[in-house]
Amino acid sequence: MAKKDKQQKTESFDFNGGWDYSPSPESVSHVKLKARYDLYIDGKFVAPNSGKYFQSTNPATEKVLAEVAHANEADVDKAVKAARKAYEAVWSKLSAKERGKYIYRIARLMQERARELAVVETLDAGKTIRESRDVDVPLACNHFFYYAGWADKLEYAFPNQKVSSLGVAGQIIPWNFPLLMAAWKIAPALAAGNTVVLKPAETTPLTAMLLAEIIHESGLPAGVVNIVTGYGGTGAAIVNHDDVNKIAFTGSTNVGKIIQKAIAGTGKKLTLELGGKSANIVFEDAPIDQAVEGIVNGIFFNQGHVCCAGSRLFVQESVANEVIRKLKDRLDTLYVGDPLDKNTDIGAINSKEQYDTIQKYIEIGKQEGAEMYESTCSIPKNGLFIRPTLFTDVAQSSRIAQEEIFGPVLTIQTFRTIDEVIQKANNSPYGLAAGVWTDKGSRIFNLTAKLRAGVVWANTYNKFDPTSPFGGYKESGFGREGGLQGLGAYLKIER
Repeated sequence: MAKKDKQQKTESFDFNGGWDYSPSPESVSHVKLKARYDLYIDGKFVAPNSGKYFQSTNPATEKVLAEVAHANEADVDKAVKAARKAYEAVWSKLSAKERGKYIYRIARLMQERARELAVVETLDAGKTIRESRDVDVPLACNHFFYYAGWADKLEYAFPNQKVSSLGVAGQIIPWNFPLLMAAWKIAPALAAGNTVVLKPAETTPLTAMLLAEIIHESGLPAGVVNIVTGYGGTGAAIVNHDDVNKIAFTGSTNVGKIIQKAIAGTGKKLTLELGGKSANIVFEDAPIDQAVEGIVNGIFFNQGHVCCAGSRLFVQESVANEVIRKLKDRLDTLYVGDPLDKNTDIGAINSKEQYDTIQKYIEIGKQEGAEMYESTCSIPKNGLFIRPTLFTDVAQSSRIAQEEIFGPVLTIQTFRTIDEVIQKANNSPYGLAAGVWTDKGSRIFNLTAKLRAGVVWANTYNKFDPTSPFGGYKESGFGREGGLQGLGAYLKIER
């Protein structure tokens, strides 16, 4: 019999070692991208008048994915004429119930191709497959479903008012949420009875072209939706076209100002969803661990390529050290790498131009005297990747605290009182969104009345729903997208 004092062999664990994930890449075998994409005008895919094409690349590898047509003024004119003809001859004469059926059919076809759309969005935009698969594509489908339901209920949506469609809507969307922004624009426009000319961003046109294929497959009458790809000149041609009744633009504040000046006095209806420098406020009674996760989601979601990103963090002094310590620890767990890998938290920066802009602001932050901390994670040698970064000791007047960086860069300031943080949060040319973290409901309601932001999230961040309006104040634009307000933006409403 073995002696009782015989020592048993035990295993030891090194909790300070690395915890590496095994690669879990999403398959791309089911995706068959064309070598070249033409314009979608009047129900047909047609070559551009100029004969010119540009390349769309994968920012994670910097390899070319496809060539895309470059539309000039003649192409835009052809698209607008097709939209006008379809509006007058077909779409405005079709019953609202039938219009709703088409919109619903588009949503169902998008669902059937959801996996393909998610992979192409990740390839073209650099965002993680988890975000494309779980957020972008489902939300895009849901916007079409939502507005399909309203198409034949406009008199209930706007009771005791006379509503009518506008005509041709010119729409210009950005590169950060390519498919979702297309859905935000197209779905309410069609439900309101308008026809559409849409221009996707030049760096992310591919899911818009897949959407054109889906629209074509749905049997939507020719010319109701036209999709023209190109650079800024293509968008300008849409804005300046005399036969466009409505302009909807999502993008930079500078371009928004140019558009507003261009259509002044023309009678065109306009909505602008522009930049932001949103405040995320953490009070001492907040659930700290939950708030840290919300901070991470608020600024590092989609590599910080979010107009409403919580890029300005305000933490009450009594918990500042704890929040910053936990935030730094959390940054070190984030995985930056292949966007197609399901383990990846932060993907690739969308373009070389945006990569250079973010790096410029990081250098500005250092020069201004702020203390920088970046994640210790490794990043791929090839492709456009930036580690999640935060700055402490940031002055209210610092450029990194006032100007939109549009990348994974967070600025942190502290506060003592509610009045102080309201003043700091509102001290911005932007007014798109804000977040509040506190255990007190009365404090939340107090802040929502005083923060000059179009959307205020309470104990969460970046929550979107087709039924809820989204938009901003000041240099973040005007008008709303989503909900009944987004539908009203595409209607002539008379009391």
